[in-house]
Amino acid sequence: MKILLLTQWFDPEPTFKGLLFAKALRDKGHQVEVVTGFPNYPGGNVYDGYKISIYQKDIVDGIVIHRCPLYPSHDSSALKRILNYITFALSSLFVGMVKARNIDVIYSYHPPLTTALSAMVLGFFKRVPFVVDIQDLWPDTLAATGMLSNKKVLTVVSKFCQLVYRQASKIVVLSPGFKSNLVQSGVPKSKVDVIYNWCDELALLNAEPSNGLLPNNGNLNVLFAGNLGLAQDLPCIVTAAELIQKRNVNVNIVFLGDGVAKSSAQTLAEQKKLLNVTFLPRMPMYKVGGVLSQADGLLVNLRDDELFRITIPSRTQANLCIGKPIIMGVAGDAADLIHKARAGFVCNPNDPISLADNIEQLASMSAQERFVMGERGKEYYDKHLSLNIGVEKFIRIFKEVS
Repeated sequence: MKILLLTQWFDPEPTFKGLLFAKALRDKGHQVEVVTGFPNYPGGNVYDGYKISIYQKDIVDGIVIHRCPLYPSHDSSALKRILNYITFALSSLFVGMVKARNIDVIYSYHPPLTTALSAMVLGFFKRVPFVVDIQDLWPDTLAATGMLSNKKVLTVVSKFCQLVYRQASKIVVLSPGFKSNLVQSGVPKSKVDVIYNWCDELALLNAEPSNGLLPNNGNLNVLFAGNLGLAQDLPCIVTAAELIQKRNVNVNIVFLGDGVAKSSAQTLAEQKKLLNVTFLPRMPMYKVGGVLSQADGLLVNLRDDELFRITIPSRTQANLCIGKPIIMGVAGDAADLIHKARAGFVCNPNDPISLADNIEQLASMSAQERFVMGERGKEYYDKHLSLNIGVEKFIRIFKEVS
């Protein structure tokens, strides 16, 4: 079977359904090609070593990657983000028409609408089925994150999403809540499959040592790693850090990554004169694992929003895999995973007092208790969320529709 991965984000950009997924499919005996853009996520700046052109063909670890042009942007400007998505949708359709040959199935991955529209049209002309992977429920996510607020535009986006759902052979979602949402909107239940996201296991578990990156002041280090955007509610975390500093709890809060909300969070921490908050720059996954493994606890946090109660932030899987206690500041499906795994604490979203209380509870545990908690999370990941488990489920779907 020849599978075309159509995705705006692909390695070296941070993505867990990129090269890792492609190689896993290949290792199961399938041919894989990729249509993607030039790497610029999450900062919106084209990566060193790349220059946007009409077309570029890369071959990485035997995987053919067709790169097509796009407007690079990932800031808070709605117009620039729309241009980013639309230019990729148009150019990927053109490149796919010309370069993708003898394919059996198209897998469309992120962003959920524009990339899927490209896959839908491409599948129509190539006469092959397409499977769409929904990581964000548009237009709900657009409204929840503040990217779009115009009701007429959101209505148009909703209609296009419904078109994609009707035409897709299968829809893959990341949580039971996503499936329920789609079924309630009229999508047939049999058309939707839940496949939990995985993480880059090899990069995490074979990461370079991170000696010297985390604070070494005798305090425990609680790490928040990943995109530092508006949805992550960084002011709540900074306020919780202020509370634990006032309580004299010996814990550092460490932010690792980049995003549109980082600078304002740094400013807020400076204004509050916090000595227990550290910001580290974005780094590749093969280095992130080394930092995660050195932390004493890992934090996941999102704003309190009905939509986020049915999502599972991607850092959840990485945190479980690495085997460290987790503080989950997200309600719903993500919190359910932590409860099932018995891998940490769940606090109320958008509640710095609840977050501070849970951080203090983590600090009161012995090192052995934290170790056992982390091991339970790792075991749960291996049995239910791992790359091997997910890839086998995808292959069954691809075979079913092709």
